[in-house]
Amino acid sequence: MNNLLSDRLARSALAFVILLASANLAVAIEFPIFENLPSEGQLPDPLVTFDGSRISTYDEWNTKRRPELKTLFEHYMYGRYPKRPEHVTGKVLFEDHEAFEGAGTLGEVELTFGPPEWPKIYLLIATPNGKAPAACFVGSNFAGNHLFTDDKRVRVPDCWMPDGYAAVVDHHATEAGRGTAAGAWPLAEIVRRGYATATFCSGDIQPDRPDAREGMRATLPARDDPAQTAAIMWWAWGVHRAVDYLVTDKTIDPKRIAVVGHSRLGKTALLAGAFDDRIALTVVNQAGCGGSGPSRHDDPKAESVARINDHFPHWFCENFHAFGADPSKLPFDQHELVALCAPRPVLFTAAAGDLWANPSGQFAVLRAATPVYQLLGVEGLNATDMPKPGDALIDSRLGYWIRPGKHAMSPPDWKTYMDFADKWLK
Repeated sequence: MNNLLSDRLARSALAFVILLASANLAVAIEFPIFENLPSEGQLPDPLVTFDGSRISTYDEWNTKRRPELKTLFEHYMYGRYPKRPEHVTGKVLFEDHEAFEGAGTLGEVELTFGPPEWPKIYLLIATPNGKAPAACFVGSNFAGNHLFTDDKRVRVPDCWMPDGYAAVVDHHATEAGRGTAAGAWPLAEIVRRGYATATFCSGDIQPDRPDAREGMRATLPARDDPAQTAAIMWWAWGVHRAVDYLVTDKTIDPKRIAVVGHSRLGKTALLAGAFDDRIALTVVNQAGCGGSGPSRHDDPKAESVARINDHFPHWFCENFHAFGADPSKLPFDQHELVALCAPRPVLFTAAAGDLWANPSGQFAVLRAATPVYQLLGVEGLNATDMPKPGDALIDSRLGYWIRPGKHAMSPPDWKTYMDFADKWLK
């Protein structure tokens, strides 16, 4: 690790002492710098606290370990969770009650949640007619709502985005992309299954590039802060702002909201589910390192902490970058992010050809989170052996499914999400 980053971590550890307060307990944590953290080669026991004490009751989990884990993930990995806005307001841009051959309603809502110069979220909402209030899948998308429908009223985003997505020219979406990725978010099929869905472009909140002071990053002070909010945390925060609006929508059941995401936005979905109890179910599709895959692994075909931080330094806070040299020094791993969702259901979906996302590691993460679910009086993952591609969905409270194929979010994946939700949300 270079001396500059070491100095920054040292300053952070000396200055950043957080008080975790709840109705029953207050815990002070001083965060050691990377060099002073102990190594642990196996996935850490989620029921052992930062100071080494064991959690054995529901109350101890909720008042001590759970807030401790949230703060550790913020400080060492995703950056601090931003302040929640006092108000989130929605302006309906259009609403079509005869969409999907009359089966549902399609509309788009502009969400405002701060000063006029702050970004706005453009939330595309599809709901089934005659079945209100409906359970709802919510999540962000990579390159714009217009990719999922031919409806010309749906807005083309104007934020910066990486090249490589459909019809992105000079880092901006174009009209030519309209309707070209409908399979990634199959609105009509979701509505016909009786579910609502809501999605927005992740770039509405924070464009997916490092360094530029744009999006919500521009609202933070321009200072040297190794625990400053990073992109994945901003995207998860944006999902929560969408939930703020959805719980006020009379067509949506506020107690049956599921978050869903693929790849980097699968990382986002898991973080969003872990940090917001209003989310009743979490679906994580092929999220890999920094999401559903463990940081500790020895699989040369799976992405590593060092590689992800080298290629995408803005996804995680600067403190996380040090752990590329030795992930065993992390005082947590991704099974403990799953544990923060307990006792709510979580589904991991994987693809056999997507070894980069570490399918076997994802299964191990669910197994390692299971003791927390059991402590809270429910089952976790009810399988000991990883299934083969194409096997039936494991639909226990911690669920898993792996299909043949590559890295993608497709209609068969969505069928599995809805099959899982049929059990846990209906």
